[in-house]
Amino acid sequence: MVRSSAVQEFLNAAETSLKRVTGPGAGVAQQVVARWKDPRPSHAQPVRLPVCDWIVPALATQDGPLARSFARIEGQLSWGRRKTADPANLAFWDGHANAVILGPGGLEERSDLWVGVTVMAPGVLYPDHDHAPAEVYLPLSAGEWWNAEMPWTDPGLGGFIYNPPGILHAMRAGPAPFLALWFLPL
Repeated sequence: MVRSSAVQEFLNAAETSLKRVTGPGAGVAQQVVARWKDPRPSHAQPVRLPVCDWIVPALATQDGPLARSFARIEGQLSWGRRKTADPANLAFWDGHANAVILGPGGLEERSDLWVGVTVMAPGVLYPDHDHAPAEVYLPLSAGEWWNAEMPWTDPGLGGFIYNPPGILHAMRAGPAPFLALWFLPL
């Protein structure tokens, strides 16, 4: 199996960014990168939600290799709402979308890792949630993260957020759209 050049370019840029992750998150980053070395096939079909119109304005805040390479693959992704999203919470329902890049339903079908992305409209709060795997986020725009061990934090472009396994965490967009990549070894 040969990986598309656009996906490989994105993964190369992501690997460079993940090398800056320190502390306990560095181990998560290294596990994810080691696992994606062998490409996998997928039959995923692109799906786009209206909130995805915020991706271009979010990417306008930076011009690095990771943002540029993500822009080349985002139109191939299958975007969807969080499975637990409540249609009665219209701000969240219409104001967020997630897509898997590598993992279930992604550009490469995998069961050993998730690499994905979240976009949120300005002012949207992604509610508290938790999951067993540890997680590293790389912001592609301004935004804030919270977990049960840290206050609301904006790591800045080029920064990262680490969430230990099983910790309650959330994220939110400020006055601008939010766009962030997430990496979880399974």
